[in-house]
Amino acid sequence: MFANLLQWITSRDPAAPDYAFVEEVNTNRPVPRDPRAERFILICWGLIAVKHVAVIWAVHHYAVPFHQLWINAPTFLLGLIATLAYYYGD
Repeated sequence: MFANLLQWITSRDPAAPDYAFVEEVNTNRPVPRDPRAERFILICWGLIAVKHVAVIWAVHHYAVPFHQLWINAPTFLLGLIATLAYYYGD
């Protein structure tokens, strides 16, 4: 009685066979990291470090009316976001 009620609720065809085995398996292999891209990221971080040092030196050497973090912080955050997107992005 409950089996017929379940078929009526789910609108399943009682003549349709139920398969108890796996028909298809899909797997996704992780994409290997590109050494050239990682070397490029390392070079960019080196350039960001050189820029930070140059900005800090320029702000202290010349009398400028702003703090060096107004220039260095957005550069660092953009580099960090781009690096995290490469390593943890899909």
